[in-house]
Amino acid sequence: MAISFPRAQLSFDRISVRAAAGDLTATLHSARALALAGRAAVAVDLDTLGTIRVRRGSERLFSRNIGLAHGVQLQHTRDSLAFGPLGLGHGAANLSIVVRRRAAVETVFVSRLGRIR
Repeated sequence: MAISFPRAQLSFDRISVRAAAGDLTATLHSARALALAGRAAVAVDLDTLGTIRVRRGSERLFSRNIGLAHGVQLQHTRDSLAFGPLGLGHGAANLSIVVRRRAAVETVFVSRLGRIR
């Protein structure tokens, strides 16, 4: 029992991290698609609590608290990102978001070209 419990806990942590990374990736893809469809810049704001807000100008399009929904922590290199009308990322550097729960970790990257992986 002492051996199987930590392994089971790590498995549950990995499942939560993968689900959160998938949710985060889907949110970023949606923001990019909205920028392309509306032919206008769409901004994505990230906060320290794990909430992601997608907006066009001052209009909030949608918001998702990924940290709370999946029980994970998000660490990011920048606090915002914008997709231009052509789907390209605006800003001086690439964005990386680390999704973590105990020992399970996964990273989502957004390039300047708007690619999400």
